[in-house]
Amino acid sequence: MTDLRRLALVVVTVAVTVVGEFGCSSFGNVVTFDVRHKFAGKGKNLSALRAHDIRRHGRLLSTVDDDLPLGGNGHPSETGLYFGKIGLGNPSKDYYVQVDTGSDILWVNCAGCVKCPTKSDLGIELTLYDPKRSSTSSMVYCDQDFCTSTYDGPLPDCKPNLQCQYNVVYGDGSSTAGYFVKDAIQLQQVTGNLQTGSTNGTVIFGCGAKQSGELGSSSEALDGILGFGQANSSMISQLAAAGQVKRMFAHCLDNIDGGGIFAIGEVVSPKVNKTPMVPHQAHYNVVMKEVEVGGALLDLPSDIFDSGDQKGTIIDSGTTLTYLPSTIYELLMTKILSLQPALKLHTIEDQFTCFQFGENVDDGFPVVKFHFEDSLVLTVYPHDYLFQIKEDIWCFGWQNSGMQSKDGKDMILLGDLVLSNKLVIYDIENQTIGWTEYNCSRLR
Repeated sequence: MTDLRRLALVVVTVAVTVVGEFGCSSFGNVVTFDVRHKFAGKGKNLSALRAHDIRRHGRLLSTVDDDLPLGGNGHPSETGLYFGKIGLGNPSKDYYVQVDTGSDILWVNCAGCVKCPTKSDLGIELTLYDPKRSSTSSMVYCDQDFCTSTYDGPLPDCKPNLQCQYNVVYGDGSSTAGYFVKDAIQLQQVTGNLQTGSTNGTVIFGCGAKQSGELGSSSEALDGILGFGQANSSMISQLAAAGQVKRMFAHCLDNIDGGGIFAIGEVVSPKVNKTPMVPHQAHYNVVMKEVEVGGALLDLPSDIFDSGDQKGTIIDSGTTLTYLPSTIYELLMTKILSLQPALKLHTIEDQFTCFQFGENVDDGFPVVKFHFEDSLVLTVYPHDYLFQIKEDIWCFGWQNSGMQSKDGKDMILLGDLVLSNKLVIYDIENQTIGWTEYNCSRLR
């Protein structure tokens, strides 16, 4: 047993071995894993950040109890993307996967894969999963319940012993295709006395046979993607259906020292205020009601928060910046800048509004508050919405959705820049999301 009081993180081995704690927090039946940021320690690269968010929006606009320590640091100039280490099979092997609240299935690259990356510039060793080398693996066939429920009914031309296939095409043009397998997942479980112990289970996941686009490149390559979506095919839904965890998860992302933690299952404390999710949405959407800057509410039309087909506000830890429709963005920036009339702005890389400032930004800029249904408030401090790219040079983390793609011009999306240093809890069972401020660096 490992004393959680002396640990910073949890690793999921499955597959998933996790090491971590929430300080004085309490857990129900929970498993955890640490995450790292994809570009932690790399030089400032605003172009890479922008490219990542553009690809990410393409995925979001397409409709296609464990801890996981996270890699990465969430800094906007280093491209927001968190990944964690999981373990799959018997004997268990480690795999590095992107943690994604915007998609559902877990998939990893498999032996014999076409155009799968073989190396990564992230300083990690990539591993191809081989079901033939795992004593606990089994195929998933098209007539089995998992396959028919994933595709909302029987598949045409399904025959006995025909594998259940998957094919995900993202909005950025990249794709992954392969077949589903079932294999062992070994998780580190947090028990009532703040100890961890191994718990075994099984999970169905995608075995990637062919990748294309960005998923096939090696510069930012990982072994796969771990989706935290609401569908029954997601890992969290499978674990919940097996009675191993509640259908809930939480994350605490640290943009100061980098990384953070994901917890699958119920976090009993601290208690958080919550707001209802918008029903029948592909992502985690909530209803924003008002925007407050420096204690004053912005004079906004009431229908501005109904963002077209993407109803409500998207909460997405996989995007770095915050994207607001032109009306909100322009009023927000005008109000903030009115408090610094002598500030000289300049644009970097045609998209980032930046300035020189040698004092404490928390003393010179206003606090921004987003108000949600049921009186939930997201408080964003200047050090959250401003990021430093070099000494005394700061940039705004707000982006104008109206300057993005046509489909995303009305989108309201809150990324990990404003979600960092908060414990964010997604209660899928009760369809609520909540948060509270938390020192996530305590988890490292």
